[in-house]
Amino acid sequence: MNHQLIQELEETIQNIPDFPKPGIQFKDITPIFLKPDLYKDVIKDLAEFSRGKIDAVCGIESRGYLFGIAIAVALDVPFVLIRKKGKLPPPFVGQKYDLEYGSAEIEMRTGQIKSGQRILIHDDLLATGGTTEAAALLVQKQGARISQFSFLIALEELGGKERLKQFEAEVHQILTY
Repeated sequence: MNHQLIQELEETIQNIPDFPKPGIQFKDITPIFLKPDLYKDVIKDLAEFSRGKIDAVCGIESRGYLFGIAIAVALDVPFVLIRKKGKLPPPFVGQKYDLEYGSAEIEMRTGQIKSGQRILIHDDLLATGGTTEAAALLVQKQGARISQFSFLIALEELGGKERLKQFEAEVHQILTY
């Protein structure tokens, strides 16, 4: 555990109370992008977790792209987009999942990952784990194996890590709240 990185991130990430609705403590990660050296340190930490253990990175729209692409480049592996329904041209495969009120669907293009590949699913934040679980099911539909999940932040009290245990994959986050 890199205590210096954790400390610098905690000093940089802004807590925005009551956004986007009352009672939510929003973690604004955008100040990280104003500090190139800090961004590089985050990528180094996330890439080291996965080095030699994965064949591709799948990033969840949209904030999963902010770090996911750089992780893939650092590891010299492909990066695959997981997007909201209707944003990708065919051929694609989809996975529906439940939200607090209603449901949603995510998609990825077929043929971009291969059967048996070891996949890292990356997103900026793990909360309840619903979207991440759907992303993992989407990857499994194509015969690939979920090897790892990584996040900048995990909100422990919302139970996302527990939800991901079914995939028997390593989980890494830099910050835990």
